Amino acid sequence: QVQLVESGGGLVQAGGSLRLSCAASGSIFSINAMGWYRQAPGKQRELVAAITSGGSTNYADSVKGRFTISRDNAKNTVYLQMNSLKPEDTAVYYCNGVVVTTLGAYEYDYWGQGTQVTVSS
Repeated sequence: QVQLVESGGGLVQAGGSLRLSCAASGSIFSINAMGWYRQAPGKQRELVAAITSGGSTNYADSVKGRFTISRDNAKNTVYLQMNSLKPEDTAVYYCNGVVVTTLGAYEYDYWGQGTQVTVSS
């Protein structure tokens, strides 16, 4: 079994900051390429930030310059530092990506419960 658990969300004012964490656990050896996604009410889920196993990053235009994705391989955890938050950032944030299981297999699409981020004006 593989589990991804997101945490760190909350209610913040516009212009504030928040750091999200995504901890992978279960029958995994390591995390590989990972991404942060978000889904606002009534909207499709979108990728906002991604990081490769080597640490290369990419961002959606809407968050570029404000969000930073990072990883701690020793903890099998990825982070999303969110600065200069805007009301339009309000969404449930999820992580997903590729994990390497203890059997050496690459597996995809393990979604957690997500963590709610609400940004007030």
